[in-house]
Amino acid sequence: MPLPAPHLDDRHFQDLVDDAKRLVQQRCPEWTDHNVSDPGVTLIEAFAQMVDQVIYRLNRVPDRHYVKFLDLLGVELLPPAPARGEVTFWLAAPQPQTVHVRAETEVATPRTDVQDPVVFSTVRGLDIVACSFAHVASETAGQDPVDRGRELLVPGGFACFSPEPAPGDALLVGLSAAVPHCAVLLRVDCPVQGVGVDPRNPPLVWEAWNGTGWSRCDVERDDTGGFNRAGDVVLHVPGDHQASLKARQRAGWLRCRIRPTLPGERPYQESPRIRRLTAFTVGGTVEMAHAEAVRDEELGTSEGTPGQRLPLRRRPVVPWPETSILQVSDGEEWREWTPVPHFADSGPDAQHFRMDLAAGEIELGPAVRESDGTLRQYGAVPPRGAVLRLTGYHTGGGRRGNVARGQVRVLKTSVPYVARVENRAPAVGGVEAETVDDAKVRGPVLLRSSGRAVTAEDFELLAREAAPGAARVLCLPSADPAEAGTVRVLVVPQVAGDPLGAIDRRDLEPPGSMLADVRARLEERRLVGTRVLVLPAAYVGLTVVVRATARRGHDPAEVRREVLRSLYRLFHPVEGGPDGRGWPFGRAVRAPEVHAALAALPGLDLSGEIDLQLFPADADGNRAAAVQRLDLPPHGLVHSYAHQVRIQR
Repeated sequence: MPLPAPHLDDRHFQDLVDDAKRLVQQRCPEWTDHNVSDPGVTLIEAFAQMVDQVIYRLNRVPDRHYVKFLDLLGVELLPPAPARGEVTFWLAAPQPQTVHVRAETEVATPRTDVQDPVVFSTVRGLDIVACSFAHVASETAGQDPVDRGRELLVPGGFACFSPEPAPGDALLVGLSAAVPHCAVLLRVDCPVQGVGVDPRNPPLVWEAWNGTGWSRCDVERDDTGGFNRAGDVVLHVPGDHQASLKARQRAGWLRCRIRPTLPGERPYQESPRIRRLTAFTVGGTVEMAHAEAVRDEELGTSEGTPGQRLPLRRRPVVPWPETSILQVSDGEEWREWTPVPHFADSGPDAQHFRMDLAAGEIELGPAVRESDGTLRQYGAVPPRGAVLRLTGYHTGGGRRGNVARGQVRVLKTSVPYVARVENRAPAVGGVEAETVDDAKVRGPVLLRSSGRAVTAEDFELLAREAAPGAARVLCLPSADPAEAGTVRVLVVPQVAGDPLGAIDRRDLEPPGSMLADVRARLEERRLVGTRVLVLPAAYVGLTVVVRATARRGHDPAEVRREVLRSLYRLFHPVEGGPDGRGWPFGRAVRAPEVHAALAALPGLDLSGEIDLQLFPADADGNRAAAVQRLDLPPHGLVHSYAHQVRIQR
């Protein structure tokens, strides 16, 4: 999209006339006739006209020249980025055949009285593969698996681990087929015999075979308490699940492995026993993006002139893996034109078109007058009267799509046998379209880097172009002399919190696709010998404990909520910090700075004592001793973990 030039008249003619009349009233009070028929008013209007022209030329021309220069360099406004996440389709009941969820199936948040639903589309198709229980085996650490299928026929079942369970022991469950991206329910019948462990937090890890190793499974729920009672285990199987041969049986293998215990956890003292196992598929998970598909839109007819621009009905347009095709009909047949990023390599007969995502327009090849006076055509021109049609595009994007977990629960496109949908993690990465002011800042950096990654600013600029959904990007050279030539690029995604602003630690992990896009772009542009590591930021947990008094006439419960909002906002990785652009990387947290943030709240009684303590917290929420200063590593940010506030009257 060409950069829109600013308005050249920030002061209007009438503004100048009104200012002059006010000065007349102050300095010449005897002049009382201010009608347009008065000769003096005529002179004022004449001079106002000339001053308006001076303002037109002197005040606004530099900005216009600057924008036009960036436009000449090819700097265009970036379109909005759609928020991305994953949505799980839950079946109404297990099905004997595969249930297919097609690409572009629409799901949404519920409609409210004040807000329209946020619509998402699935990025690809999903096959919810039917499966059943096929085989079972057990594995002692360091030994080959042993088939236990026959022992299920014995009333007492079998011990799934060794007599003295140790880390590495595993129970292997073979499914009738591999079920990538699916949710599987394992129904387990077992007596209370896994002595020692805490049923609420057993030291177990579920994994799926991927052909070369084991990939971690997400556990939706575990009703068995670590195989200590009959119940169900619901697993989300990763997308790389494959069938393989183990214990002389071919199946889609899952395994439950004993992991090393953490401090404070209790290990198994006796092995649990399994008496019966069944399995079936209950759902599947697929990637979604905040976008709506528009199909087969007619754009109008061609004027037969070069450089024609055809607006789309829905805008702005968001990037999508699928390629849009322009179809041109001359009345007899439809011809497909190919999209190109620019027309520099397009000949006069090349059936090319360009899609301006930010403006929401289709652009046809222009005609350019060369230095010798000849007119050169870049790209073919459809004949006059030809009908133009676009096969499809996607519209949406923006920060509205950064919804919290559990908010996407409306199935807009009917899918047979699917009862409900749910996003188990928040959608992240939604960014508004770039503004002209942002493009002004990006232009000089783009000109200086020339598409090469040399300085830290170059790495950050290229990373932002590769992942518009990243809220913050920081490039840090490695401080370790042993890693000379290594560059670390830290990515912070757009995140959404709860009504108080609290963010789950897992939501701060950028999607794998975002990190892969940044890594691929930087690998193309880095210098030879430079090693690039694209990583999420390191987060240091912090719990703030506050005890204070509410001012007279203020509800303590409401004051408590305002204090919590202030704390979560202060340490927000995207919108916090002293300037509202996110807590600075590596900046230490000091108690006086937190005091100053709370002092601005109108409901707190500052005449009383505000008791405030800072507690470092690890990834599991375990708090250390209180400190007055929390230091962060250079690549670290603060993660607010369960602040505690008590407000008294």
